[in-house]
Amino acid sequence: MDKIKNILLPLILIPFIFGCSTFTKEQNIIDKAIEAHGGEAYTRAQISFDFRNTHYKILKIPSSFEYSREFTDSLGVLVKDVLNNTGFVRTFNGTETAVTGEREQAYSNSINAVAYFALLPYGLNDAAVNKTFFGETELEGKSYNIIKVTFSEDGGGEDFEDEFLYWINKQNGLMDYMAYSYHTEGGGVRFRKAINSRVINGIRFQDYENYMAEDKTTPAEKMEVMYKTGQLKLLSKILMENIQVDYIK
Repeated sequence: MDKIKNILLPLILIPFIFGCSTFTKEQNIIDKAIEAHGGEAYTRAQISFDFRNTHYKILKIPSSFEYSREFTDSLGVLVKDVLNNTGFVRTFNGTETAVTGEREQAYSNSINAVAYFALLPYGLNDAAVNKTFFGETELEGKSYNIIKVTFSEDGGGEDFEDEFLYWINKQNGLMDYMAYSYHTEGGGVRFRKAINSRVINGIRFQDYENYMAEDKTTPAEKMEVMYKTGQLKLLSKILMENIQVDYIK
């Protein structure tokens, strides 16, 4: 019996060891990426910027978050949306207005999506994020680790079924490309290439060339090959303007 135990013990430990090793590898890659883009600076920074004629303020610290946006509508009304730990509020010219549950969810999702992309790769260590090492590749003359991200239903929001791939530069830890599939508003798949990378008050920001596949059902995993072979269409450019970074004390 003791001999059988001695044989089984290594067999039990092997998958455990390899499981830990895989987790450590992908976690280390993401940790390096977060550090390369700003690291601890994210945890005490309030970031403001303009995106598509809308002004955003993003604060995400370990204890709380608050995302807001302001824009002027077609009637000249100043609209402000605020999403934080306590919920969502919309105001017209400073006066709070009632919002239906469906519209509140849509507005919240919209703000949250902008904040998510603006802060990347910060946020990839959130509790609802599931990370998997997806392999290595060469893209436009540079070497990358690829990390696949999915989301748990608990804490992953209404978009928890979305899937992301991130290309992390092996040399400097920067997140140079991403691909993702989404299911809201009819669904689709996108591939983004980082451009205009710059550091502002300790945090790196990037704009993106935003590519699409004509077939909305294309898996995100195929987007790299389609990009390399010229099968993707440049849909738009994602540009953050007038960026300011302030630090809370």
